[in-house]
Amino acid sequence: MKPKAVAVGGSIAGVSCAHALILAGWDVVVLEKTCEPIKGSPTGAGLGLDPLSQRIIQSWLDDPELLYSSTLPLTIDMNQARDSEKKVSWTLTRDDNFNFRAAHWADLHGLLYNALPPNIILWGHLFLSFCISEDKTSVKIKAKVLQTDEEIEIVGDLLVAADGSLSSIRQSFLPGLKLRYSGYCAWRGVFDFSGNENSETVVGIRSSYPELGKCLYFDLGSETHSVFYELPNKRLNWIWYVNQPEPELKRNSVTMKVSSEMIQKMHREAEKVWAPEFVRVIQETKDPFLNLIYDTDPLEQIFWDNVVLVGDAAHPTTPHGARSTNMSVLDAAVLGKCLAKNGAENLQAALREYQTTRLPVVSKQVLHSRRMGRIKQGLVLPDHEAFDPKNSRSEDYQEVQQKNMPFFDDVPLLLI
Repeated sequence: MKPKAVAVGGSIAGVSCAHALILAGWDVVVLEKTCEPIKGSPTGAGLGLDPLSQRIIQSWLDDPELLYSSTLPLTIDMNQARDSEKKVSWTLTRDDNFNFRAAHWADLHGLLYNALPPNIILWGHLFLSFCISEDKTSVKIKAKVLQTDEEIEIVGDLLVAADGSLSSIRQSFLPGLKLRYSGYCAWRGVFDFSGNENSETVVGIRSSYPELGKCLYFDLGSETHSVFYELPNKRLNWIWYVNQPEPELKRNSVTMKVSSEMIQKMHREAEKVWAPEFVRVIQETKDPFLNLIYDTDPLEQIFWDNVVLVGDAAHPTTPHGARSTNMSVLDAAVLGKCLAKNGAENLQAALREYQTTRLPVVSKQVLHSRRMGRIKQGLVLPDHEAFDPKNSRSEDYQEVQQKNMPFFDDVPLLLI
């Protein structure tokens, strides 16, 4: 009998774990409350894959070239200063050896999902609770089938919590843990210009950002910054971070529903800060949305008995180091290798090795990403005055380069 793992959460972390654990010789079932495979996510947008994640994902695909055909290169990481009063920009830092690739969340998820054997993901299954057996050898998971309201039970050897930054499974072990609000939110959008490649807006933005299609642009203003890059299939991904008090979360999500009045106000504010060409892209984007930016202080442990945390459940992070998806993919790969190496009969040793391998890395990356965000948003740090790109010295802005992320080029020995 193969050992059995039950993963809660069918996002990229959960689907990645399915791939890694199947390769390790496990049976896997993934519970996902969404009722059908995601064709395109209303709150999904762009992401960057580092070279290690690219290699891992390719190892899970029957045709590794599919990853390249559904992503675009991000070979340049560039930080630019923006003076909104004088309406000028200039380069602060440039790294021509970045070697990430840009993907749309839904494209990457579809790629990973379609490469799985059939019937791994149980769509429309809402996780309710779990119970570890007295002898700690199994875990019973209860879920509701949303179409029928039927409650079912699944027994497995391992429960993988891939249920995101607001993880209810994590909360059962750490009931006092609260997410830390960063002090800012992010307006996000994907501008689709298919069929309008020669429009004034697209010609203008390509003139202002001539290396779109290979460059990850960061524009740094006073107490704000934006991110801009191209996605496959004639789309542009943009993010604009805005300092503001913590909004009230209306539901169990860090994505906030926005009204047309909020969008119109955001458009007016953008005109005061950003270049006209960028503002036009923002204003012509359909359905922009607002992400509330949270993280947590690093956890001291990420497994209990036969329950293990992966992805944002294990390390909620701010997005400034492009780590969230990359950490999820690497969590899955390392967990799979630990399980294959130790065997199901030594599950505790496998989970301990996973924790020992990943915790020191993700802890430093979460804190570094937090620091990058505070610097770019002009917020005070204990050892750092509020950053203003108009008056900064070169040593001030070297820290915001992606390549200075701890363990940036690190490959765990398990994966070599």
